[in-house]
Amino acid sequence: MTSMDIFFFLFIFLLFIYPEMMMRYKIMKRLRCIREIERERGTRVIAMIHRQEALTFLGIPIYKFITIEDSEEILRAIRLTPEDMPIDLIIHTPGGLALASEQIALALKEHKAKTTVIIPHYAMSGGSLIALAADEIIMDKNAVMGPVDPQIGQYPAASILEAYYKKGDRVDDETLILVDISKKAIKQMEEFVYELLKDKYGDEKAKEIAKKLTSGTWTHDYPLTVNKLKELGIEVNTNVPRKVYELLELYPQPMGAKPSVYYIPVPYNKKESEKNAK
Repeated sequence: MTSMDIFFFLFIFLLFIYPEMMMRYKIMKRLRCIREIERERGTRVIAMIHRQEALTFLGIPIYKFITIEDSEEILRAIRLTPEDMPIDLIIHTPGGLALASEQIALALKEHKAKTTVIIPHYAMSGGSLIALAADEIIMDKNAVMGPVDPQIGQYPAASILEAYYKKGDRVDDETLILVDISKKAIKQMEEFVYELLKDKYGDEKAKEIAKKLTSGTWTHDYPLTVNKLKELGIEVNTNVPRKVYELLELYPQPMGAKPSVYYIPVPYNKKESEKNAK
């Protein structure tokens, strides 16, 4: 075998085989971590984690969000779970398709045993909608959720209505159509959130929370912290299992990208801090 043959083989290996091997290895480690969480908590664990993944040697990032494919897989996982087995759904997502999020939320609510949504970092928009359907929400003390007000194209439905109310009927037909869609979207989402919450919080409180989260009180990316959620009357637990953080670490950002944050990746104690100070 000539040096050119060796070089060609290495090129093919690095281009096609090595990335596939590494992805399979990552998946194996993720499944092993999920199994450990299941044994520790006695639950079925489902993870929906949207991070950037790299494509082969080019390192092209894929921006992920909640899709119909996600809802299909989660609904299948729930169907494969005995009715008397609790479910832990680990979520890390910027949100996504409303229909897919609603399907997941309904399936989670209808499961007979206890359901828990665990948020180690963030669950915005559709992710928040899914979390509201669970019997229990567990969040990191610095994690956030977000409002679930409908978005029509690139604009919030509430903002379309606000602009219409200020301008009046002096608008074109297309705007009037958007206004009609916006009214329906807000009403539908408010009713949906109310249905998710009424059994857990009671009729009056569920209506109050639903209206607050869907009416455009805040911008769509407004961070609802643990304290803010508690102010709204939403019950939150901050005891995130340690293994959940370990699972999230198995979804790194794309290979080849230079990190912007550096630190020594080990836990420090007080003695170590005093030693470093000297």
